[in-house]
Amino acid sequence: MEAKYVYSFNEGNKEMKSLLGGKGANLAEMTKIGLPVPPGFTITTDACNDYYINSETIRDEIIKEIEKHLENLENNLNKKLGCNENPLLLSVRSGAVFSMPGMMDTILNLGLNDISVQALYKATQNERFAYDSYRRFIQMFSDVAMGIPKYKFENVLDDAKESKGYKFDTELTVEDLKEIVKKYKEIYKKEIRQEFPEEPKEQLMLAIKAVFKSWNNPRATIYRKLNDIPHNLGTAVNIQSMVFGNMGETSGTGVAFTRNPSTGENKLFGEFLINAQGEDVVAGIRTPQNISSLKDVMPKAYDEFVKITSILENHYKDMQDIEFTIEREKLYILQTRNGKRTASASINIAVDLVNDKIIDEKEALMRIDPKQLDQLLHPSFESKALNKATVIAKGLPASPGAASGKVYFNAEDVVKAHEKGEEAILVRLETSPEDIEGMICAEGILTARGGMTSHAAVVARGMGKCCVAGCSEIKVDEHNKEIRTENAVIQEGEYISLDGSTGCVYIGAVEKTDVSLTGNFEVLMTWVDKYRDMMVRTNADNPRDAACAVKFGAEGIGLCRTEHMFFEEDRIPAVREMILSKTLEQRLVALEKLLPMQRKDFFEIFKVMDGKCVNIRLLDPPLHEFLPHDEESINSLAKIMKLDPNEIKRRIVDLDEFNPMLGHRGCRLAITFPEIYDMQAKAIIQGAIQSTKEGVKVIPEIMIPLVGEVKELKVIREMIKETIDNIIAQECVKIDYTIGTMIEIPRACLTADEIAQEADFFSFGTNDLTQMTFGYSRDDAGKFLGEYVNRELLEKDPFEVLDQKGVGKLVEMGVKLGKSAKPNLKLGICGEHGGEPSTVEFCYNLGLNYVSCSPFRVPIARLAAAQAAIKKNK
Repeated sequence: MEAKYVYSFNEGNKEMKSLLGGKGANLAEMTKIGLPVPPGFTITTDACNDYYINSETIRDEIIKEIEKHLENLENNLNKKLGCNENPLLLSVRSGAVFSMPGMMDTILNLGLNDISVQALYKATQNERFAYDSYRRFIQMFSDVAMGIPKYKFENVLDDAKESKGYKFDTELTVEDLKEIVKKYKEIYKKEIRQEFPEEPKEQLMLAIKAVFKSWNNPRATIYRKLNDIPHNLGTAVNIQSMVFGNMGETSGTGVAFTRNPSTGENKLFGEFLINAQGEDVVAGIRTPQNISSLKDVMPKAYDEFVKITSILENHYKDMQDIEFTIEREKLYILQTRNGKRTASASINIAVDLVNDKIIDEKEALMRIDPKQLDQLLHPSFESKALNKATVIAKGLPASPGAASGKVYFNAEDVVKAHEKGEEAILVRLETSPEDIEGMICAEGILTARGGMTSHAAVVARGMGKCCVAGCSEIKVDEHNKEIRTENAVIQEGEYISLDGSTGCVYIGAVEKTDVSLTGNFEVLMTWVDKYRDMMVRTNADNPRDAACAVKFGAEGIGLCRTEHMFFEEDRIPAVREMILSKTLEQRLVALEKLLPMQRKDFFEIFKVMDGKCVNIRLLDPPLHEFLPHDEESINSLAKIMKLDPNEIKRRIVDLDEFNPMLGHRGCRLAITFPEIYDMQAKAIIQGAIQSTKEGVKVIPEIMIPLVGEVKELKVIREMIKETIDNIIAQECVKIDYTIGTMIEIPRACLTADEIAQEADFFSFGTNDLTQMTFGYSRDDAGKFLGEYVNRELLEKDPFEVLDQKGVGKLVEMGVKLGKSAKPNLKLGICGEHGGEPSTVEFCYNLGLNYVSCSPFRVPIARLAAAQAAIKKNK
C-alpha cells in the first residue's frame, strides 16, 4: 500500500498522535465528536522525517497529496486560496507528538496578497480587519518562513503607534495599516532581495517547509532536551481554514484551562481578548480579560464554550488546555490538549479525578511526572520574613513558588550568572521562545506584560519555575538595565524576591522555609506505596539529613559516607594526626580520639532510623584529601602536632597522587592501614549496642568500597567480623549485622559471582562505575559533556541519567552473576542515579531490592518505583 502523508481532519482520531502529532490528532478527534472545528488537513510527522531524509526537500509525491487535500478543502468551503472573491485563508501550525508550547512556529492569514486583501474587504465589508490581517501575515511569514527578525517589524508598528499617540494596536486606522503593510514589504525586499511572494501556493509551501525546519530550531531542541522528548519524532503540520477574532467587537480569541493549572481547582481558568488574533493572547502585547467576563460580553458564546469544555474534559478524562476564536459571535475550537500544570495541580487533579471515579488510582499515578514532584520539595518564603519584606509591586501569580536572585534583563546574562553560581531573576517586558535558556537557568521570572496564559506563564509552570507575569506596576528599562516602580529603582545585579503564589515582588532576598507535604500529596503517596514493591532508601551522612529523608518516606539509608563525618571542625585535627603519624602506635592514638566521635555519629543516625537498615560505607577517599594545603593551616597543624611545617609539607607531597580516583583509596586503605577500618567497625557496633540498650532497633550494613578482587573483600571482611564479634560477645547482646561491598569497578561486575561468596549484599555505586566505564573524570567531564550532548554524541549526561547500554549492562551482569552464586543476595543502587526515574525503572526491572538517593529525591524515586511496578504488571 502506498504511503499516505496527508490526512483530512475527518480521517483521523486521537489514537493517531504519533502520525498526526498531538494537535492534529486532537483536531481530528474533535471533528469526529461534532465540535465546531474549522476544517483542514494534517501533513504527517512521517512527511517531516521524509523532508530531512531527502536533504530538506519535500518530494513531488507529497506536494501532489497536499495540493489534492487543498483542492478538497476549497471545494468544501466554496472558497479558493488567493481568489479575488471570498478568498480562502489558512493558518499553518506545527503539531509535535508531545506538546511543546511556544516552541514551534505558527503562521496565520496565509493566502493574503494585494488582490485577496481587497477581496477579503469586500467579503467582510471591514477594510480595517482586512489590512490588520494582512500586516500580521506579512510579519509572521517573514519571521517564521524567511527568518527576518521580528523586531524590525515591531519597530515599525511601535513607531506608528507612538507617532499617533496610540496605546493599543486596535487604535490603528485603515490608512495607518496600509502604510505599515507598505513598510513591512520594504523590509522584506531589503532583507530577502525579492518582492514579497504574491502567489498563495508558494506562500503555503514555504510555510510548510518553515514548520519542518522549526523542528530543529534551537529553542525546540532545548525544550526537547529539558523534557526528555526524542529528537527523531518530527512534527506534523496542520493546515486549517482561518476564522477571525479580529473582526471587531463581536469577535475575539482566547485560551482556557478546564481547571486551574496552578492549583488544580475545578474551575474554568483562562483569558480572552476582544478584536484580536490568537498570538495576541500568548504574546502578552495586551493584557487579556478573565474568561468569566466573556459571559457579560457574549453570553451565548460563553455558554457554548462552558458546555464544550465539559465535553472535552470528560472525553479526554483530564484537564484540557483549549484555544478558541469567536468570529462574529460564532465559537470555534482551534485546539485542545492535556494542559501543562504545576506539580501541586497535577496531584490535586489526579486525586479529584479518582474521587470522581473518572480514572483509577493506577492511572492517576501514571499521569504524574516523577521529576515534577521536585517542585513541591523545596522551600517557600518564611512567614515572619515575608511580613517584614517590602512589597514593591504586584502582578499576576502565574506560576507558584518562591524565588530570590539578582535582577538580569536578558537571557544571556542570566545564563552567565548561573554559570558563575549566582541566583538570578529574569526580568523582561514579556518573554518569547528565544528566552528559553535564560528561563531554564533563572530562579524565577518577572514580566511587565502578559497574562496567566502568556508565554512566560505557560513555560514557567511547565518547568516548575516561580513566575510573576503582567506586573504593570513596574517599568522595565532594558536599555538602562533597571526596574522602576512608584517608590523604588532596582538596578541590574540587585536582589529581588518573587512570590509566584500571590504575584508579589519584594525588594531584597527573603528567607525561605521548608515545605509541608500534606493533603492530596499524602493521599497520592499512600497510593504510591500501595503499588510499589521496591524499597527506596536515602543517601544521608548525618541525623539531620536522615530525619529529612524519613519525612519524605525513606525506608532506610542506602549510603552513609563516613568520610563526610571526618571533615567536621572538631575532628579534622585528629584525622590529620592519624594520617601524618609515622608509626602504628601514633596512628592508634589518633584513631582512639576519633572512635568516640564516630560512635556518637552512628548512635544518633541509628536513633533516627529506628528499625530501618543503615548502610555505612567505610572510609573511601584517598588520605591526601583530608590534609591542608594553605600555609596558615599547615602552620596551625604543625603547632598542634609539634612538627616542623616542612615535614608536613613533605608528607603532603608523599601522599599526593597523579590519579586519585584510581589510587590509594577505598579497600586499598584497609589493606595497608587495617587499623582505620578496625576503628570504624568498633564505632559502628558500639553505636549499635548503645542504641539497642536504649530500645532502638538497629540493622547495620557495613559496606567495603572499591573492591575489584574477591581476596580484598575476604581479608577485610574477616578482620571486621572478628572485631565486631568480639565486642558483641563482651557486651552479651545480639546485633544482626551484614557485611557487603560497593560494586563500582567494572572488574567487580565481571567477577560478581566470586565476590558474592564473601558478600551479604551488593550496592552498585554507579557514580564511580560510570567514571571507570567511560573513562571520564566526573570532576572534569563538565568541560566537554555539554558539547557531547548538544552534538548528540551522547543522548544524556551519563552522570545524571544512567547509561543503560554500557554501565547498565555491567550492572545487569553483576546482578545475574551475584544471584547465580547467592540467590538471596540483597541488591541496591546508591549513586545519585537512584533518584532518576528512568534509572529507577531500570533497577526495578533488574530485580534490585532498593534504590537510594538524596533526601529530596526520595518521593520522586518512590513514585518512579510505583510506576515501574504498574507498567510491569499491566
